[in-house]
Amino acid sequence: MPHATADDGVRLYYEETGTGIPVIFVHEYAGDLRSWEPQLRHFGRRYRAIAYNARGYPPSEVPEQVTAYSQARAADDIAAVLDHLKLDRAHVVGLSMGGFATLHFGFRHPDRTRSLTVAGCGYGAEKGQREKFRAEAEAIAAFIAANDMTVFAEKYAYGPTRVQFENNDPRGFAEFKRYLAEHSAPGSHNTQLGVQRERPSLYDLIDDMRALTLPTLVLTGDEDWPCLNPAILMKQTIPSAALAVMPNCGHTINIEDPDEFNRIVGAFLAQVDAGRWPQRDPRAMTGSITGIKD
Repeated sequence: MPHATADDGVRLYYEETGTGIPVIFVHEYAGDLRSWEPQLRHFGRRYRAIAYNARGYPPSEVPEQVTAYSQARAADDIAAVLDHLKLDRAHVVGLSMGGFATLHFGFRHPDRTRSLTVAGCGYGAEKGQREKFRAEAEAIAAFIAANDMTVFAEKYAYGPTRVQFENNDPRGFAEFKRYLAEHSAPGSHNTQLGVQRERPSLYDLIDDMRALTLPTLVLTGDEDWPCLNPAILMKQTIPSAALAVMPNCGHTINIEDPDEFNRIVGAFLAQVDAGRWPQRDPRAMTGSITGIKD
């Protein structure tokens, strides 16, 4: 099995297909690289499409200590995969936990980045939700410690922003839930405490986002309620960001509606590769509604 090695020695399993400009896909908490199968098949026809399992998700290694998991390590693990493949730069596409890692990769490794697609990013980001989100992360970790992953999957898969997936694609949802049940309990527990609970709020990253000039696509489902306001924040703050909203979709947008997801992301990548992605015109960010002031 192919593995890359992170800077702390943790081995990360990856898969790839296709040739051309590299695109690396970074999965969400409840997913793994198998969640990107519709994207690997689609983008592998014209790009070098790569997906990997985060630390804690076999066949990647599962460190025993929570301290081996963090937002910074999640971002740097993307770089570790690129280093192993001897790739200078890549388009980076991440969902949810992977979206946060993608954004932080842009902060930490801008010279390694062709573009950022930050999808389904925002859980726990709003100031008034921080302590609630941290408490829920601890409750999730405790639930995993007390139950096996099959029991956890039966509960977690039916969250308020995931039921849309079941309604839209029952067969795909059943596969998603089955894969979730196969995850490592220690890895899921440690990821929840080390990465999810401890990551900084997007509202504490305003200066970093204002300084980000990489081509950026912010993408969310219109029923992914915790991500809607953070998506607008990223659009308003990142001067090179566009915002796309997928209708009647929840959180798992890349597998809930893969055709639409691939269309939006594909158009974005093509524009970036053509050198046509714009920076926002500063005249669009005045305090006036019409541009005419007294």
